[in-house]
Amino acid sequence: MLEDINDMLEHHEVKPISKQRHFAVLIPLIKVDDEIHLLYEIRSKKISQPGETSFPGGRVEAGETYKEAAIRETMEELTISRETIQILGEMDYIVNEQVVIRAFVGELKNIKLEDIQFNEEVEKLYTVPLTYFLAHKPIYYSANVKLEHEKDFPFDLIPGGEKYNWKQGKHAVPFYTLNEHTLWGFTASFTDHFIELLKQHKNRTKKRTEN
Repeated sequence: MLEDINDMLEHHEVKPISKQRHFAVLIPLIKVDDEIHLLYEIRSKKISQPGETSFPGGRVEAGETYKEAAIRETMEELTISRETIQILGEMDYIVNEQVVIRAFVGELKNIKLEDIQFNEEVEKLYTVPLTYFLAHKPIYYSANVKLEHEKDFPFDLIPGGEKYNWKQGKHAVPFYTLNEHTLWGFTASFTDHFIELLKQHKNRTKKRTEN
């Protein structure tokens, strides 16, 4: 039995116990009037969460990597070729009990914003200069996370029963209020974190040059 356990663990791929859905997004950078912008989509009424702002992306299909999924979804939603997308790297990702969302940063090369013919999943595109986010932080609002139990939950099987001290928490939700659009939730979180990573890198580079 120990031999079986050892062999099992040696070949086991470690992953979360809960069964999350897996998604990948691309944070697209595109030049507008020679200035780097972040590109966003407004989701169409034909898909879930219509009218919300998002990055290109979607569910990871069987047999593909997160990176491949981010590229494929971007190609499909923006109807652009693979050669147009230059992946610059992967940044930190979001994980909770429902989803794992990994994010890749990529430059859209040799294409103008006005030439992108998006598909039916997208209502419109808009961009925001990178310099705007470097100068403006989102506002974070707190939402209480409350644990609710079904009527048949077996309280009698746990110490303390209904008085058990369940862990409660707060969820911080970021909002950017732009001129015509509201950027919030996961997309705002990825945006804010990307900008923070960039600021940290610039600060480290500055300190090295000063020394």
